[in-house]
Amino acid sequence: MTESKHNLSPPHDPIQIADQLHSAAIHLLRRVRARDSISGVGPAQLSALSVLVFGGPRSLGELAEAEQVRPPTMSRIVTSLVRSGLVCRKPTDDKRRIRLEPTAKGTRILQEGRQRRVELLAQVLQSLDPQELQQAAQLVEFLQTLVRKL
Repeated sequence: MTESKHNLSPPHDPIQIADQLHSAAIHLLRRVRARDSISGVGPAQLSALSVLVFGGPRSLGELAEAEQVRPPTMSRIVTSLVRSGLVCRKPTDDKRRIRLEPTAKGTRILQEGRQRRVELLAQVLQSLDPQELQQAAQLVEFLQTLVRKL
């Protein structure tokens, strides 16, 4: 039998597996992030806010680096977050620098968004049979192992 693009057997080529994993991860994230529009905060702002909530206070440069954007871009994002009351600027001992910290409102909005995404995933998982749910649990463990190796 010749191999075709429609072969349903699992791939054994690391490049093909990586390509499919990458695609699946992006599609999964996009679908659960669709619920983020409820927050009224844009994706770039939510992403930066999540770095501050889960990673702790940072300077503008550190936040730009974490988000892989240039400082002027991050400055615009932070200005929007500050104006919305989601982030505050705190002075440091070095008067030339500031630390960016999430406000209680910013933390609450981010946690509510995460809760909505988790609930969506839980609804889908509840529809699985016990064997599929076990496979999902094993997949999570595997993905966590993979992330630690990156």
